[in-house]
Amino acid sequence: MDDQRSASRQYSYWRYGDSMMDPLGPVAVISQQLQPELADSVNRKLRRIRQNFSNEFPELKKLPGYLRQDYEIEVDLQRFNNGEGQATLLESVRGHDVYIITDVLNNGAFTVRNNSYEPLSPDEHYQDLIRLLGAMHGLARRVNVILPYLFESRRYLRTNRGSMDCGLVLRQLFSMGIANLITFDAHDTRVANAVPTKNFESFPTTLPIIENVLERVPDLHIDKEHFMLISPKETGISRAIYYATLMKVPLGTFYREHLADGSISKAFLGEEIQGRDVMIVDDMIDSSQTICECASYLKEHGAKRVFCAVSFAQFTKGYELVNQAYDFGIIDKIFSTNLVYQPRALRAMPWFESVDMSAYLASVIDALNHNSSLSQLLSPEQRIVNILDRHNKRLAELAK
Repeated sequence: MDDQRSASRQYSYWRYGDSMMDPLGPVAVISQQLQPELADSVNRKLRRIRQNFSNEFPELKKLPGYLRQDYEIEVDLQRFNNGEGQATLLESVRGHDVYIITDVLNNGAFTVRNNSYEPLSPDEHYQDLIRLLGAMHGLARRVNVILPYLFESRRYLRTNRGSMDCGLVLRQLFSMGIANLITFDAHDTRVANAVPTKNFESFPTTLPIIENVLERVPDLHIDKEHFMLISPKETGISRAIYYATLMKVPLGTFYREHLADGSISKAFLGEEIQGRDVMIVDDMIDSSQTICECASYLKEHGAKRVFCAVSFAQFTKGYELVNQAYDFGIIDKIFSTNLVYQPRALRAMPWFESVDMSAYLASVIDALNHNSSLSQLLSPEQRIVNILDRHNKRLAELAK
């Protein structure tokens, strides 16, 4: 057992920095609410992570349930004809460290209601999550919830007489006994104040997005003369500042200007755009109208190429606006993570680039299972800087 602990500590140190904990227990992943391709990829990546380190430290293979072919636990999320639901565990989770991954924006999941197929709404996905937590009450050793898109995260402040839904969601989930709640790029991390003593973490998607941008646009010059970061609205400028600081490039932002007639227009604040590649960064695309309006302005004022990078692409009103922008040379590429459902039609668009997050999700699960420090995943700044340095050196060598 001492040898096992030693190997586990070396493993955690090497991968996550400053932790030295043994795995809490066998991992059980419940991912039926994810797009199937992403769920399968997370399972494969988790096995690969553990296979690599168990090859280096064979003692890890002796830990119960550490290395398995399949970490997924099957569940039945049944829907009745009247719309009610029930969650049933089809395998035992007793003694397991359970990770429930719920994509509340998965409109690729359908139910039969009134003799017709209808996509499940975010509310229905969330209620299925609540049912899953109720089904395993008192059975699992620990239960963790991963909400890639934080449910109701747009309602993080009380307005007028409206409900503050995100705070209610967090309090309900932790009241049901979960140990950790993981999300990505929360709209406003101050929602954590609703559960100040609980383990709530919002992970950035910056590293995988930048990796994909540089890989798929290899001629992109990331410097002050050739590149610029853009925030499409003043309320999201902190995200753009983070990107611009790491990339060491200028920052521009659109802000709302109140006109004398009482109307509101958008104005731009920033350096000269002419001749530069620009990238608009935001947490999400909803209808795509804001992104297209910003891209049109940037192109009209001399931007060389316009790229967009977001964590969650929903396109709730379809792809027509972006298709037109692409056809007229206004938008070159949109990068978005696959943390939320991506229809096949979206992935086939010539302007769309999907950023695979399965390895990131697998690393989060593995780190939490070891009770390891999450600092390397929460703060990947040095890794980003190293990636940018390598990219710029490669371009410099090609220019010689």
